[in-house]
Amino acid sequence: MQHFRLSLIVTVICLAAAFYWGGIMGAVIAVILGILEVSLSFDNAVVNASVLKRMDERWQFYFLTWGILIAVFGMRLLFPILIVAAATGIGFAGVAEMALNDTATYARHLTESHVQIAAFGGMFLLMVFFSFIFDEGKELHWLGRIEEKIASFGKLEAIEIILALGVLLISQHWLPEEIRLKALFAGISGVILFVIVDSLATLFESEEEGEELSVVLKKGSIMSFLYLEVLDASFSFDGVIGAFAITKDVIIIMLGLAIGAMFVRSLTVYLVRRGTLDEYVFLEHGAHYAIGVLAGIMLVSMRYHTPEVVTGLIGAVLIGLSVLSSIRYKKKMALM
Repeated sequence: MQHFRLSLIVTVICLAAAFYWGGIMGAVIAVILGILEVSLSFDNAVVNASVLKRMDERWQFYFLTWGILIAVFGMRLLFPILIVAAATGIGFAGVAEMALNDTATYARHLTESHVQIAAFGGMFLLMVFFSFIFDEGKELHWLGRIEEKIASFGKLEAIEIILALGVLLISQHWLPEEIRLKALFAGISGVILFVIVDSLATLFESEEEGEELSVVLKKGSIMSFLYLEVLDASFSFDGVIGAFAITKDVIIIMLGLAIGAMFVRSLTVYLVRRGTLDEYVFLEHGAHYAIGVLAGIMLVSMRYHTPEVVTGLIGAVLIGLSVLSSIRYKKKMALM
């Protein structure tokens, strides 16, 4: 329970603020949004845990403090405003005023930017998925020889980038001509950002000659922190847009998603501290496959809308299957 203490404190504060801002219905909607955020982001927590366990304790603490401020105020409030400002040409202050006083127009502008958001987030998550399945260093393969064969293609230089850009070119072909360039630009930006963050993280994880291990670990933790924030942003984009189907009040949306985001982060730390990924060895596989599905759904959603519940159910099924496979594997190893 100690891992969720801070989440409970944040929940009480957010619900009190939601009640003050929107009354009892505001608090109820905040709870609903928080639950939806957690249910749709469990795979995010698992992948976060696989990265977080490589970070030192101080940066794990920063992930729960500074990180949550970035996630809530940055990615779920300020960043959508920046997107609308860039898409419409209206100044930041004007869009912020619109978000507070003309929520219907703000929601419409944000929804109209969905193609760029889906292309950027979808391509970043697709790179996360590809970097996992083409990892030659994996010792365990959930899908057996099939997954092992796929991983062997990781020997090809930049195979992840080649395939990701190929998927993007195919995806934008089905879009109306007037928005193809926007989708291409946003998607390529997602790929570039992943390559930059991942490359810097790899650079800092490699101990340089004459440099103390503690310094290298600190640098690696910083880059892992940035990677986690970008990953969280990619997960949050569709959640922010989908929240407008429940309420148009951006303050209630921010407070509700803050509750969910905090619990997802606490769950991440819980998975690390309890060694859950070591106990359920295929859990990380299931989460990455769920991310691959989410990336595909985000790219498809540039043309066809997919209900968030479908994404959540697919992710839950994949993670559930990975847990069952882990249990069977553990029993098999015990008999050997």
